[in-house]
Amino acid sequence: MMKPTKLFTAVWLASAAPLALACADAPPASIDIDANGYYSDANHSVIDPVLRARNIANTKPIEDFLGQVAKDANGQGDAACALAWLESWAGQKALLGKLSSEQSYYVRKWTLGGMALSYARVQASATPAQRQAIEGWFRTLADATIAHSEAKKGGRNNHYYWEGLAVTAVGGVTRERRYLDWGRKVFDHAMAQMAADGSLPAEMERGVKALHYQVYATVPLVMIASIQDLHDPKLDTLVRFTVAASADPSGIAKATGFEQERVGVRDVLTIYGRHEGKPQPAAGKPLWQPRLGGDLEVANPLEHLAAGKSQ
Repeated sequence: MMKPTKLFTAVWLASAAPLALACADAPPASIDIDANGYYSDANHSVIDPVLRARNIANTKPIEDFLGQVAKDANGQGDAACALAWLESWAGQKALLGKLSSEQSYYVRKWTLGGMALSYARVQASATPAQRQAIEGWFRTLADATIAHSEAKKGGRNNHYYWEGLAVTAVGGVTRERRYLDWGRKVFDHAMAQMAADGSLPAEMERGVKALHYQVYATVPLVMIASIQDLHDPKLDTLVRFTVAASADPSGIAKATGFEQERVGVRDVLTIYGRHEGKPQPAAGKPLWQPRLGGDLEVANPLEHLAAGKSQ
């Protein structure tokens, strides 16, 4: 007969195990998106702290959702929870209501890209019903992203590239060529925009944040290239310029007339290096970006890795 203490321990463990694996209910879906811009100057380089605080508060439920899905999809929780949350928001048609401003469209495409990249990490565990619901929702969001982007007039900048990544990621998880083709169009457009030295003219117009946005624009482009397995000499030039400018911003400072904020490029080098077979950057603080599917130091299943590299 089992001793009382051992019996108590066994019963406690049996009852505690399901609790440890239980998923919290998904929060109510954010149907509408109320976001606002927060730059106060013509170069979109000076942040108004009041406007920024308002934007952060209004979009917090969406950012929190995306962050938790990324954690669950990256082994910091349960993959089943990531799928359950995505299925819940899919069923409620989240992010498909009223969008209050252009900033709201930015939030939607960042969120779509992050969700699709996190989903790629757990897609193999999804039930057929979950795949139908989640991937159908992603298609609707991708179609809305394309429609808004195509209707936009004027120049293209980093926001176009992040739209391209969101749609590319949806193409990756749904295996639908039309989304991959649209993402490729965005990539090609970016390569055509780039100056001969590797700088992106639209980002060079951002005053003290020119380097920041050069890096920020490069990140989705190297991820698109990896997902679509694109090897382009122009992308190599873009990455070389961006990495060199990060190490020594004086060239951009001279070209723009503004001293630059220092910005690291470990995210660029990590994604680009895996795809091109280049050495990985020196270790640093964790590369955690929910808008890119969570842990950037663990290759996403959608990425194409150079020969000899592993997940």
